[in-house]
Amino acid sequence: MPAKAKKRDQEVTVGRRKLKLTNLDKVLYPKTKTTKAQVIDYYARVADGILPHLRGRPLTLRRFPEGVGKPQTSFFEKNCPKHRPDWVKTTPIYVDRRAGEIDFCMCQDLPTLTWMAQLAALELHPSLSKATRMEQPTFLVFDLDPGAPAGLAECCKVALRVRKLFDAFGLECFPKVSGGKGMQVYIPLNTKVTYEKTSPFAKAVAQLLEKETPKDVVSKMAKVDRRGKVFVDWSQNHQKKTTISVYSLRARDHPTASMPLHWREVERTARGGDVEKLRFEIPAAIKRFEKEGDLFEPVLSTKQKLPDIGELETD
Repeated sequence: MPAKAKKRDQEVTVGRRKLKLTNLDKVLYPKTKTTKAQVIDYYARVADGILPHLRGRPLTLRRFPEGVGKPQTSFFEKNCPKHRPDWVKTTPIYVDRRAGEIDFCMCQDLPTLTWMAQLAALELHPSLSKATRMEQPTFLVFDLDPGAPAGLAECCKVALRVRKLFDAFGLECFPKVSGGKGMQVYIPLNTKVTYEKTSPFAKAVAQLLEKETPKDVVSKMAKVDRRGKVFVDWSQNHQKKTTISVYSLRARDHPTASMPLHWREVERTARGGDVEKLRFEIPAAIKRFEKEGDLFEPVLSTKQKLPDIGELETD
């Protein structure tokens, strides 16, 4: 839906659902003049990729109704908006004593995805769990966050170390760029394992990587310790946490997307390859998805057993 002319409101039919799309000519990314119409079009084009990774999961929306140029007006939304269409599915999840039970949105289909894009929900953050089994994460995730002057190349080096570690256990890993300055490595599980096992295991991995190369890796969250290092964020492996969805846009100066990678691309970048080749704005992200398909599909279907924490080499 390119914004060639003034487009304000449109009535559209998506699947069997009728939607009113408003302010389609509103610029959501000022530096690139990317409009709401283009954001909606992006999500429609990658829907076959992103929807399987969202279905059945409680979803936190990060909304930018006035665009990324006005971050003070942005907000995270856990409670699914009360003005939602009656066909948008929700799931009640107990959060804590203060918040109680929250009705989270679930993105089950293209009409819902389109409705979320209409809300300027640029970023989509799903749970690591399905709503029916909140105590069971379907994957382990390591969020690699570089502290300047370290960057994506250094993240790629650490990602390869994560892969090597899990290779020793015969487990597959899958990398993706975050769409920001870092990347993530996913280890699919799809078993009955709970956070009681995955969280301490992820922490032990991060601490092991730090112990082996303390000049390159840090496992503690304090930003003062991150300069020139890659923070291996293991804490995302928690029932109350979310992580950016594959194929989600990011609320940065440019409309970049979180995209899955081939390991050969990670290897090339770690050896000094051009990090810009791992940066995907809307046109490049669409082209890549149409050419490659969903490189992250195995994360949904691969069943793997997490080793016991005692099997990690910590000496």
